[in-house]
Amino acid sequence: MYELNTSSLANGSYGVAKLFDKINHEVSNLYDRIKVSFEFFPPKNETAANNLWKAIDKLSVLQPDFVSITYGALASSRDLTHDLIEAVQQRTNLVAVPHLTCVNASEGELRDIAQRYWDIGVRHIVALRGDVDQAENATLPADKQCNSYAVDLVRVLKDVNDFEISVAAYPEVHPEAPSAQFDLDNLKAKFDAGASRAITQFFFNNENFLRFRDQAAARGISGPIVPGILPVSNYQKLLKFTEFANVNVPDWMHNLYQDTDKDPLLCKLLGINIALEQIKVLTEQGVDHFHFYTLNRSDLTYSLCHYLGARDQKSKTIAA
Repeated sequence: MYELNTSSLANGSYGVAKLFDKINHEVSNLYDRIKVSFEFFPPKNETAANNLWKAIDKLSVLQPDFVSITYGALASSRDLTHDLIEAVQQRTNLVAVPHLTCVNASEGELRDIAQRYWDIGVRHIVALRGDVDQAENATLPADKQCNSYAVDLVRVLKDVNDFEISVAAYPEVHPEAPSAQFDLDNLKAKFDAGASRAITQFFFNNENFLRFRDQAAARGISGPIVPGILPVSNYQKLLKFTEFANVNVPDWMHNLYQDTDKDPLLCKLLGINIALEQIKVLTEQGVDHFHFYTLNRSDLTYSLCHYLGARDQKSKTIAA
């Protein structure tokens, strides 16, 4: 199921052109049927806050399905997420979705946080375990060690109220998972506990995502698996991200980005073309929802969404 329909390639370069013309035509026919959503993170200072709101304002006109706000385990980080969720609710018509992790939090604390969100109108949460320093965790007393998983958080949230819940999925396997099968079993448990959808870690190998989707279906997972797309504007930052995540950066990407450190425009052009080719293939394979990791920037994501048919609704009304 993860193979592209490449029958037209038999005709050589003409066949390749015909195939991609077909994909472009099919994507154009999906306008208004493809959903998009965006991830942002709380800013650390006033300059970052100004940049964030510029990005939110630019992307909000595309009417995303929702926007998610990331979350830190420390109490101060929790408050930043909560405050930004409220600000988005007050300043926009967007569906604001907080991330919530169960690291460094008791069940009682998680219930209180969830109830606070429900009380301000939040009905959708991204439930995650959060990052654990395993070496440090092992040195803690048994009652202080983190032994919780996201599935435990999903159960708590569903017990607090009938939240819509998104969870994480890993097409190239979670870095701490002992096996791919363990990872799939864990994802199945999260859906069984009440998750509505899974959003994947970003990836650059479509075959890995499509194979993972097929394996999930074979495991009995029927809920939607939404691909996470990271438009790359800074290759060195990308490499730092991948140090903490099990994400394969293909050799062809390394080759493309050679000697581009001092040319930010070229990096952006490469990033948008790579993401665009990903999207073309995935839509041909039936994907109808993309979640964009914006890094609090709007330019690349806005361009990609334009290709998918997302438009400024005011402009569409005026044009009509």
